[in-house]
Amino acid sequence: MKRKTKMVHGGITGDERTGAVSVPIYQVSTYRQPEAGKHTGYEYSRTGNPTRHALETVTAELENGNAGFAFASGMAAITTVMMLLKAGDHVVLTDDVYGGTYRLTTKVLNRIELGHTFVDTSDIAAVEAAIQPNTKMLYIETPTNPLLKVTDLKKMKEIADKYNLLLVVDNTFATPYLQNPLDFGADIVLHSATKYIGGHSDVVSGLVAVKDEQLAEEIHFVQNSVGAVLGPQDSWLLMRGIKTLGLRMEAIEKNANKIAAYLDQHPNVEKVYYPGLASHAGHDVAKQQAEGFGGMIAFDVGSGEKADQVLSRADYFTLAESLGAVESLISIPARMTHASIPKDRREQLGITDGLIRLSIGIEDVDDLIEDLAKGLD
Repeated sequence: MKRKTKMVHGGITGDERTGAVSVPIYQVSTYRQPEAGKHTGYEYSRTGNPTRHALETVTAELENGNAGFAFASGMAAITTVMMLLKAGDHVVLTDDVYGGTYRLTTKVLNRIELGHTFVDTSDIAAVEAAIQPNTKMLYIETPTNPLLKVTDLKKMKEIADKYNLLLVVDNTFATPYLQNPLDFGADIVLHSATKYIGGHSDVVSGLVAVKDEQLAEEIHFVQNSVGAVLGPQDSWLLMRGIKTLGLRMEAIEKNANKIAAYLDQHPNVEKVYYPGLASHAGHDVAKQQAEGFGGMIAFDVGSGEKADQVLSRADYFTLAESLGAVESLISIPARMTHASIPKDRREQLGITDGLIRLSIGIEDVDDLIEDLAKGLD
């Protein structure tokens, strides 16, 4: 099945009993059992729900895995994956990581003595140097949030195998339409499905996919134990979003390429971060491991005051957190999505007060460029 067809026909696509072409929303908490201790496939919706199961089935298929899991948020998915580890273990993470992941790692997981080291995972030598005797997991984002750094998945797999590490990839920015980390040897791939997979700014959710059966059992055990599950209504919304994911990503990337080129030549833009630009340090790696460059762009205008000017004059770019929707969004990471990261740490990474992050939507690209020009010119 080709990628775009898989978005529509993957997984469970309807209801055999009624012939409905859309999976029903099973708004139910418990299920009648024919006799005590024996059920017909479902017993309690925290453990399993038919609508969520349909979403989890297509999730696995989209990522070329054998099992999928749907969570109440992207952070619930990340937390569950981290809880595969135990006190005293150590994780190596991408330094330019989502602010929520940074907060979870440094403010919550440290309470259970889970060690961590943040490192530029696009630097292979730096990754290997960060590994300790108690390191159990290598956790990467590629492309990263918000600086769009690209990590070589094949190289990370080699390191993970060498040191017997779980390789976890946050694939939110690339989406399963453009990149499939399991194909490159990752053990776990996860998404904030709130973003591109949902695609319409109307659902909060997280997804995980794996190939290994034992790992799937462990994740399900943790998920069921902590109750970090997605409800049936939101599961249905995600399945609806998946059907148009291919079309949306193609339209979004087409717009993003034109906008990145416009920003790259603008005299009032100091730097543009977009893997689709040939000047991007990760451009060649991105070409090798992904089917496209996605719809996220970051650019630096030099100061917070100038960034505010761009924001204040935009009409079609909505000032909001999140990303990956049909409408274009604009934000200042230092004051919004990455405000939980200390200022000195942000500046060290390059997340300056003048850095603007764009999530490109499906509007007419000429309107979007004119919108940015009002604040940049």
